[in-house]
Amino acid sequence: MSGIVCAIRGGPSCKSTVTQAITLAKNAHLSLYFLYVVNHDFLSPASNDHTHAVSEKMHQMGQAVLFTVQNKASALGVASETVVRQGDVEDEILSLCRDLDADYVMLGRPRDHQRENVFTRDSLKKLSQQIEREVGAQVVLPDRGGVQMDRADAEYSP
Repeated sequence: MSGIVCAIRGGPSCKSTVTQAITLAKNAHLSLYFLYVVNHDFLSPASNDHTHAVSEKMHQMGQAVLFTVQNKASALGVASETVVRQGDVEDEILSLCRDLDADYVMLGRPRDHQRENVFTRDSLKKLSQQIEREVGAQVVLPDRGGVQMDRADAEYSP
């Protein structure tokens, strides 16, 4: 297998990531895999019943997010698959890239003014380098203007 892995978390901030992943899949004639990772490290292990219920709801939310972007891809003529995984975000992105022998990985850009970022600029660059080194996939970061995509190892602009 090969194709494009597009890791998203949902919300308006991933719109350009999704749009540009769809464009890349269409232009490169590659399969597109949208990934949502359920990471519940913030939950207390004190109550297994509560943790399980919250985890299940987060999984359902991930499926809903992926269903939405899959419909967008389909409307633009691109078939895609969705994958919900549970665990550490970086580990699961890397694992899916290995499983699929991905050609490209589309990751969102961190935004300095948002505290809810999954990645800092440094951690994103480190993950990008690890993916390129271990999987051989090219990591692509969407341009904020939606026009051009940058390689992950390029200079980050605020």
